[in-house]
Amino acid sequence: MRVLLIEDDTVLGAAVRDQIRADGHSVDWVTRLDEARAALGAGLFELVLLDLMLPDGRGIPFLKALRAQGSVTPVIILTALDQISDRIDGLNAGADDYMVKPFDLSELSARIGSVARRYAGNPNPIIVLGPLEIDLAARSVLVEGRNMPLTAREWVLFEAFLQRPGQLLSKAQLEEGLYSFDDSIDSNAIEVHVSRLRKKLGRWVIETERGLGYRLGKP
Repeated sequence: MRVLLIEDDTVLGAAVRDQIRADGHSVDWVTRLDEARAALGAGLFELVLLDLMLPDGRGIPFLKALRAQGSVTPVIILTALDQISDRIDGLNAGADDYMVKPFDLSELSARIGSVARRYAGNPNPIIVLGPLEIDLAARSVLVEGRNMPLTAREWVLFEAFLQRPGQLLSKAQLEEGLYSFDDSIDSNAIEVHVSRLRKKLGRWVIETERGLGYRLGKP
């Protein structure tokens, strides 16, 4: 998943960025709303984390404008504004969740996962796929009852296929979910991750359409 973080507090922003990266997602971090608009215009993001008090404006009008433009990208508000009226304003403006600072980073990870599952149309965290039992909330996979550890990036790549069953995903689409603007990407990085997933979960788990991309396989 590719995440846009809009946060001007450098300490909190760095902590959130590192947490998202540790979870295997790609993240682009900006500190101003004008930078956020430029980033959204330049790249496809699957989630926005939005502070409400930015140096060049307020987050609520920014969010309303985003929704007015037809954007359905999930948005989680991260703010120190803790009044009930603030929460109502944020949710009514189109936010999918609202977290009050200070918050626990592991809770943020859980909420990101919950919002992502809802948008993928599968709020149930348990998926059974042939010999695989997948717990999206716990980020775990059992292969014929045995736990199979995945790295953070292997998990995020696998989750991208699980959220789009039957859909062909190009190499560029998969790279967007794993890497941010300033990451250097090896030309064969996706192929390496796919190969490792096949070794761990079964060769059938990801199908290749040569020259086009990859899709979730059928057991």
